[in-house]
Amino acid sequence: MSIAVLVLAAGGSKRLGRPKQLEPWGDSTLLGHILGKVAKLGIEEQWVVLGSGADEIIDNVDLEGWNVVDNLEWQEGIASSIRVGLDALVQLTEVETAVIVLGDQPGIPDEVIPTLLEEHRASERPVTVPKYRYTRSNPAVVDRSHWSRLMSLEGDEGAMRLFVAHPEWLKEVWFEHLPPFDIDTDMDIAEHRPRRRPS
Repeated sequence: MSIAVLVLAAGGSKRLGRPKQLEPWGDSTLLGHILGKVAKLGIEEQWVVLGSGADEIIDNVDLEGWNVVDNLEWQEGIASSIRVGLDALVQLTEVETAVIVLGDQPGIPDEVIPTLLEEHRASERPVTVPKYRYTRSNPAVVDRSHWSRLMSLEGDEGAMRLFVAHPEWLKEVWFEHLPPFDIDTDMDIAEHRPRRRPS
């Protein structure tokens, strides 16, 4: 199973009022932290979708090893990032499976993506998602055969409603953790930001 990871980080951070991708996060930025965490998985094809503030993000986040997709329609919402990201994978790679990760969820437990991939390999269904206690959430593992369905999405809604409408597609993997938190506001940052390590 050939795999690409696709991190969606194009949003305009309306509720925060500044690029959340560049918020200090531990020894890095929020986006840098997430990319570093995902890079440790060793997935060969690494792609990130940028949009709002892309030039500033490129100048301030370590993107070595990452292919950058520029979403010129980022104001539409997350569906546009799914479209352009998957289109890049269709046009430029031959991978069979995409792991779609949100660029504002730094708290996804380390074991989640490897477990999802292991379960996906053993499943005959095209989509694998985590179920945190009683809630389906991210990231999602999706086979190439169903990317076109995701690329038909519009607006600021992700793919979960589409997945739920087609339970025959879904393999759900249960985790005891709470659903991963989103970073959208200063309150979210104050509650979840890790402290810098002492030098």
